[in-house]
Amino acid sequence: MGSKPHICVLVSDFNLQNFAGFAANDPDFPNIKPVTAPFGQPVETLLDRDLPCWQDDPDFAVIWTQPQSVIPAFKALFNFEQVALQQVLEQVDDYSARLATMRERVRYTLVPSWVLASDRRIFGMLDMQTEIGLTNTVMRMNLRLAENLASVAGVYVLNANAWIAQAGTQAFSPKLWYLGKIPFGNDVFKAAVADIKAALRGMLGYARKLIILDLDDTLWGGIVGEAGWENLVLGGHHHRGEAHADFQHTLKSLRNRGILLAIASKNEEPVALEAIRKHPEMVLQLEDFAAWRINWQDKAQNIIDLLIELNLGPQSAVFIDDSPAERARVKESLPEVLVPDWPQDPLLYPTALLSLRCFEMPSLSREDLTRTTMYLAENKRRDLRKTVSSLEQWLARLATRVQVEELHPANLPRAAQLLNKTNQMNLSTRRMSESEIMAWSKQKHHRLWTLRVSDKFGDAGLTGIVSLEIQEGTAQIVDFVLSCRVLGRHVEETMLGTATQHAQAMGVQHVYARFVATAKNKPCLEFFKNVTPPWQQQGDCFVWHGKQPFPMPEHIEVVADTGSDN
Repeated sequence: MGSKPHICVLVSDFNLQNFAGFAANDPDFPNIKPVTAPFGQPVETLLDRDLPCWQDDPDFAVIWTQPQSVIPAFKALFNFEQVALQQVLEQVDDYSARLATMRERVRYTLVPSWVLASDRRIFGMLDMQTEIGLTNTVMRMNLRLAENLASVAGVYVLNANAWIAQAGTQAFSPKLWYLGKIPFGNDVFKAAVADIKAALRGMLGYARKLIILDLDDTLWGGIVGEAGWENLVLGGHHHRGEAHADFQHTLKSLRNRGILLAIASKNEEPVALEAIRKHPEMVLQLEDFAAWRINWQDKAQNIIDLLIELNLGPQSAVFIDDSPAERARVKESLPEVLVPDWPQDPLLYPTALLSLRCFEMPSLSREDLTRTTMYLAENKRRDLRKTVSSLEQWLARLATRVQVEELHPANLPRAAQLLNKTNQMNLSTRRMSESEIMAWSKQKHHRLWTLRVSDKFGDAGLTGIVSLEIQEGTAQIVDFVLSCRVLGRHVEETMLGTATQHAQAMGVQHVYARFVATAKNKPCLEFFKNVTPPWQQQGDCFVWHGKQPFPMPEHIEVVADTGSDN
C-alpha cells in the first residue's frame, strides 16, 4: 500500500480542527493530509472554485455541516417557526445540486448525514410527528439527500448517527461548542475518521474480498471429530449455540453482498463436511463456500493454496480462528492477510465480525452479488478441462459468449471497479473515478467498451474493458483490462478484435498499444509478446499494421452493441 498522503479538503460550518488532527495522525492506511476550507462558509466554499483549498489537486472532500446552517427553512424550524416540510425538502434539493458539482473538483466526496444534538427535543413526545418534530424532519432531509445523491458518481452520504451512537453520552459537548464552535466530542471524530478511512480504502480498491474460517469452536461450538456433528453447540436454546448461529447469519449476509467464504480447518474432511450437510442448525451450506482445505496440514500453507485456487492475493483475505497459536502462525507467515484478534467468548463473535472495517465497497455490482456462484461455476470449468485432451477442445466445449457494450450508466460502477482493482492484465493501470471514466469516454475520438463473458456453466459478469483513442490517423489502445478469472479463454483476442474493427471502420489501419510497466502487470506484457497473429513490438509499444482487423476467435460468440460513433 502506498504511503503518499491523500489530500482531503474539509468543508464545514463548524470547527473541524479536532477531526483534522485525528485524521492526520491516525496510523491506519491510507494517510490523509487535511486541508481546511474557510471556517463557517460551506455554501460559499462549494460555489467558489478559486479558493486556495481547491488549488492543490485534492483527492477527496468531506462536507460536514449542521442542517440549520445550510438549509434556511430548517433554521426557521430550528427556531420553532412554522415552515412547510415541502419547503425544507426543496432546499435540500438545491443543496444536493451544489454537492453534485463536487465531482468536477475531486474524485470522491463524503457527506456525513445531518444529526441533531440530544437536547433539541423541545416537542418531546411529538418529536417524531410530521411537520412538527425536528427529528422527523431531519430524518426526511437525510433520506432526500441520500436519494438525490445516489446517482451522482463519486459522492457518498455517510451515516453520522452511527458515530453519535458509538460515542454515547460523550457525543455532544455544550462547553466545546461555546468555547470553540465544536459541536461534537472527540469520540465522534475518532469514529468518523475510522469510517472515512474505511470508505476511502474501499474506493481505492483495497476492500477485502475473502473470509477464511476455522470450523471447531469458530463456526460452531465443540470439536466435531470428538463430539460428532449431533453434539455440536449450534443454534437451539443454548446461549453459545445461538451466538454461533448468529455469527453464521452475519457471515451469510456478507456472502450475499459479494464477500467470498472459505474454510481452513484441521479436521477429517468427510467428518467436517458431514456436519455442514446434516446439522439442522447450520446456516451456511456447502454452496456458500467458494473453496475449502480441510486436512491436518499447516494452515498458512492451506491459506496459500486457497488463494491460488481463488486467484486472489493475500491482501484480499481475512482469517478468523479461535486459536491464538493458529492466528499467530498465519500473521507471521502471511503478513498481508488480515488476522483480527478474536474474542475468547463466542457471544462476542457476531459483534467482532461486524466491527471489522475492511469490506467497504463504493458500489455493489451484479458481479459482486453473484461472486460465490461464479467461483463454483469455475470449479465446473476446471473439472471439464480434466476430461478433454487439448485447450482448444476445452474452449470449444465451454461455448463462450462475449457481449460487447459501450460504457453507459448501468455498467459504469462495475467498469470503474474493474479498472481500479485489476493489476495483472492491465495495459496502462490507469486509476479513475466513475465520473472521470465517463467524462473520458465522452470526449471526441474516445471509445470505451465493456465485455461481459458467459458460457455453458454460467455468467462470469463484466470482466473486460478496452478503450481506444484516435488521433491524426492513428488509434491507440489506452486501456486493456481483463479479470484474471477469464484469462486464457481468448477473451483477450476478442478485445483486440473489437478495438481494431472499430479503428478500421474509422479508416485507421495503424493501431498500437503502449505498455506501462508496474510491479504486477507482467502477464499483460507476455500476452502482447506472444499473441497470434503477432503484433510488432517497438520499444514499449505493440503495433498492428494489418489491412484487416485482428481476427476474432472462432469458438467465441460475440454479441456487439457498440452504439454510434463519437
